[in-house]
Amino acid sequence: MRLPIDDEHAALFTVGQVAQMLDVQQAFLRRIDDQRVVSPRRSAGGQRRYSRHEIGRIQQVVVLMGEGMTLPAIRRIFELQAELAEVTRERDELARRLAAREA
Repeated sequence: MRLPIDDEHAALFTVGQVAQMLDVQQAFLRRIDDQRVVSPRRSAGGQRRYSRHEIGRIQQVVVLMGEGMTLPAIRRIFELQAELAEVTRERDELARRLAAREA
């Protein structure tokens, strides 16, 4: 049986829990959501809920900001990483199809 805690994308953690885990201010978490750098899901009541995956991204944001990066720059880095992952997935799929055709 698979539990929600096993899913790294399950939105399980509140703003307060994440702030405490990462030793950041809740206002910081709201700001990176407002800037669309990390976008948590919302509960039925409208409260932010974070997954383990998003917590990892917040950790990356903290590191990059510590290196002097701005939130718009970090958002762009994340966008480019997602685009690269998609292009890589498409390339791998095309290579698989080509290999199957040649076999």
